[in-house]
Amino acid sequence: MAPAPTLPVQPPNGPTLPVAESSVPPQQRSQKQMTKAERRELQERQRAAKADAKANGANGQAKQPPKSVPPPLAATSRKPGRPAEPTPKPPATPGLKGQSHTRGAPSIAETGPPNARGLRIFSHFGLPKPVSVAKGDIHPIILRLALQFSNFKITGANARCIATLTAFKTVIQEYVTPPNNTLSRHLMTHLNPQISHLVAARPMSVTMGNAIRQLKLEISRMDIDLPEQDAKDVLCQKIDNYIRDRIIIADQVIEETAANKIKDGDVILTFARSSVVQKVLLGAMEEGRQFSVVVVDSRPMLEGKRLLSVLASAGIQCTYILLPALGSVISEVSLVLVGAHSIHANGAVYSRAGTALVAMMAKQHSVPVVVCCETYKYSDTVQLDSFTKNELAPATDNFSSFPLGKSRDALLTQNQINLEILNPLYDLTPPSSITAVVTEVGVIPPNSISSIPIALGRLL
Repeated sequence: MAPAPTLPVQPPNGPTLPVAESSVPPQQRSQKQMTKAERRELQERQRAAKADAKANGANGQAKQPPKSVPPPLAATSRKPGRPAEPTPKPPATPGLKGQSHTRGAPSIAETGPPNARGLRIFSHFGLPKPVSVAKGDIHPIILRLALQFSNFKITGANARCIATLTAFKTVIQEYVTPPNNTLSRHLMTHLNPQISHLVAARPMSVTMGNAIRQLKLEISRMDIDLPEQDAKDVLCQKIDNYIRDRIIIADQVIEETAANKIKDGDVILTFARSSVVQKVLLGAMEEGRQFSVVVVDSRPMLEGKRLLSVLASAGIQCTYILLPALGSVISEVSLVLVGAHSIHANGAVYSRAGTALVAMMAKQHSVPVVVCCETYKYSDTVQLDSFTKNELAPATDNFSSFPLGKSRDALLTQNQINLEILNPLYDLTPPSSITAVVTEVGVIPPNSISSIPIALGRLL
């Protein structure tokens, strides 16, 4: 008896297949007989099986080869040419590039607290964190300095740079070159863990980066035939010269230049605390000029209180206000003096958060804004905002000096599930809000900041 003829059957969204072929499972047909969607599905299953076998092999577990599973119904109902969706595997977590993990760290969405979802865009900010376990041969003075950085015991670009260079002098003097090595080659491998430990405690400032870059350059220039102790003494002398020339003497020149801008009867406004601005104001007072100072401050660090104490003790008439009250006094101000954490090639000034608001408010009222900044704070990068790179200030008790109408426990902001405190440490003042920048090489307009390396005769 002759076999029954096969009739063509048209699937809903697939090619025409004979009944005899479509009844055969895809695993028993050749790839030529499969549809494009079925071939992709088979490849996905094979990749998942290999990944599972590799993961189980790494864990020392034996696993049976995966059994053939017919493709889901959706594979035959997809339109031709559309990529097949991989079949989810309950025990595995999808990883990068098709890898799967049966064990591993959960994703950020799984580990993060529920309230962190709203501020995830700020997760790249440098967070104040305790110093982790030291990795490598870390000198005790570096360990102590890292703790001071992380706890904000040492703040300010100049103070941090001087403390770092002074600590490196001790590290260099106690360093011993291993046998069959030279100091100019091996010392850097000894300093790199020290630098990494400081960066782990708190992100490196531009001033520290410039100073460390100069130190590395001096080390590479050392004569390999120079005795070890003489080489150490030379390096320590180079560090002292850098601190003297680029910070101490630079501040003295800036103090003389900026003090000449202060006239009798002026009302000088400054924000937070800058060590060089403090020297300028004290220098102008010692020259006999009669002026008053408005110190504008903001939480959480309230650095202006320290500046206020120094100026008031020196006999300068001072007024202390918080940042929201700036609009009440800005019309009476004749000059704004602020410091800088760093200054960039496009003329933007990176300084304590709130400086940009002060500068823009002063420009609105036609008050000149003068930035006092040493040239070693110059960065040849271009920065357009304070979101790409920033730090978070340490969390403090926001009610420490506020009259309490409720119990203190009801006002604490710590350990609140639905509360996130965001305190950016710096902001960026655009060059359009700055009148001039006073440096040790002269008074420079903000649109000519990129000429600083040329004025110094070399690249920073």
